[in-house]
Amino acid sequence: MTFGMFRPARVALASAFAVLAFAALAGCSFQPEEKIWEISGPVFGTGYHINVVLTDDQERLETLANGIDQVLEGVDASMSTWRDDSELSRFNQRTDQSEWFPVSAGLFEVLEKAREISTLTDGAFDVTIGPVVNLWGFGPQARPDQIPTEESLAKVLATTGFDKLELREEPPAVRATQPQYVDLSAIAKGYGVDAVARFLESEGVQAYLVEIGGEVRVSGRKPDGSTWRLAIEQPVSEGREVNRVVALESRAMATSGDYRNYYESEGRRYSHTIDPASGEPIAHKLASVTVIADDCMTADALATGFNVMGYERANALAVRENIPAYFIVRTDEGFEAHQTPAFSSYVTQ
Repeated sequence: MTFGMFRPARVALASAFAVLAFAALAGCSFQPEEKIWEISGPVFGTGYHINVVLTDDQERLETLANGIDQVLEGVDASMSTWRDDSELSRFNQRTDQSEWFPVSAGLFEVLEKAREISTLTDGAFDVTIGPVVNLWGFGPQARPDQIPTEESLAKVLATTGFDKLELREEPPAVRATQPQYVDLSAIAKGYGVDAVARFLESEGVQAYLVEIGGEVRVSGRKPDGSTWRLAIEQPVSEGREVNRVVALESRAMATSGDYRNYYESEGRRYSHTIDPASGEPIAHKLASVTVIADDCMTADALATGFNVMGYERANALAVRENIPAYFIVRTDEGFEAHQTPAFSSYVTQ
């Protein structure tokens, strides 16, 4: 996660054609007493766009905007690896992690979910892979002048592994049998979405759409009674194209792909998604995977784990576990889309 220079959020009446920057598919006719208001701002090195269905109450909207910034600042201060003073960084900086390190309820919740998804995906999702991510130049450290050698990669990879982390529920704490560098960038953004959703619900907001860097959670319906409609992008690095549109109500959705964050060296493309088994960037044909879940933290982590696994393994797991998942695979003729049976009911076009 990147600290995003928090500043007061912007509040505006949402355009009927701009519910999301990546999914501009909002409704068009509203009841006069309620409108869709957008609260937006920078966070985690990206941006957030939050739509709430409310009457015209500027004081309440400003209160929500201030509260949202406080919630997101709290997540960043807890889970960012880009801040030396964050809760997570203070754990990572300990030379001896064998003693219990007290953590907040939020950080414990994320670590517990990370362990659950790591187990489910047979280690394809692993938050201890941070040192390998840094070695390839996708972390807070500067990008290396050359790709890692086999020796340096093997040495760093041998120190990682989620099984080296231990969690204690009461009081919440974490420790490691061997010093670890934990990177929550593949799950904390989803948690941030959930944290904002919980805040909105605590403030009595029943209908909303929360989006941070493409990860989304919705509740209720738009003023015209229709569901929130979201677009799944075509996995191309240039421009924005819609591959599929889904309709959601009280659900979350996240996408993981290799088409935005990558670099090229000596004619080879290196994805930011690292396979914890090999320590190398993924190189299979799966271009992107979208997952729908009850909460965005789960969807975020599953999408990353599935992206690491590749289409065949991930699809088999998603079908077995009845997980709504949508895969876009590269072929010689272009892109080929596949969806699990549980995903089909959400597709609108």
